[in-house]
Amino acid sequence: MQKSIEKVNTLIESLPYIRQFSGKTVVIKYGGHAMVDQNLALSFAKDMALLKLVGINPVVVHGGGPQIENLLTKLDIKSEFVAGLRVTDSSTMEIVEMVLVGKVNKEIVNNIHLAGGRAVGISGKDAALIKAKKLYHEEKGEKKDIGLVGEVESVNPDIISLLEKDKFIPVIAPIGADDHGNTYNINADTVAGKVAEALKAEKLILLTDVPGVLIGGNLASTLFIKDVDSLIQKGEIKGGMIPKVNCCVEAIKGGVGKAHIIDGRVEHAVLLEIFTDGGVGTQFLK
Repeated sequence: MQKSIEKVNTLIESLPYIRQFSGKTVVIKYGGHAMVDQNLALSFAKDMALLKLVGINPVVVHGGGPQIENLLTKLDIKSEFVAGLRVTDSSTMEIVEMVLVGKVNKEIVNNIHLAGGRAVGISGKDAALIKAKKLYHEEKGEKKDIGLVGEVESVNPDIISLLEKDKFIPVIAPIGADDHGNTYNINADTVAGKVAEALKAEKLILLTDVPGVLIGGNLASTLFIKDVDSLIQKGEIKGGMIPKVNCCVEAIKGGVGKAHIIDGRVEHAVLLEIFTDGGVGTQFLK
């Protein structure tokens, strides 16, 4: 009986949040350990199905770095990285697109279907969702060509709005194209942030393999975007966390309600963030 009462109390705690976010859009960047661990992958899919069922509109943007690396290794193609970005020639781009759009995207869609949801997999090339442009790596005032790596020039969210209206969950592979038809591989965090801006989403959630932003070794549960630059300059925020934090800051400046960096290794992390009083990870506020 006590366990049943605890379940009911959990449901009651979630009611204000269901009411608050019903009809709103939440953009989730899905990647890291949460994607490669099968139990976590199925847990994530259930989270997405449940969100849609209670009237919240999840939009999933996924990565796929480990899966790309795995196939490149099998094909004996060596990877080169510059500042964390994969140097992408035309043959590598074919493999990147094949893995992201043809394999990873459809696996996520299938998991959501198995969890009772309805999902549609698309890439940034579908319905001209993501207009991309070539990204150059700048170092010491010089631009370095890193191949078919792109950045988001603009987002046309019409296809996402149509899918949401028809009660589908959009699952987006971070591939875009320019006006000349060139295909680009784009960082999934960046795509998630720009999609969230275009949709004026209520939340942007980045799933990572760390508890959140650590300041002095301790989890910072809340950060204000005005304080981020000084924390980076002081070295409190460093390494691979910098682009994720900057993504959150830009999203909020672009009209997103809140941004979060949370630990995707925690089962049902997205639901814990949205539906509980304490939340998880680090939230960014204006």
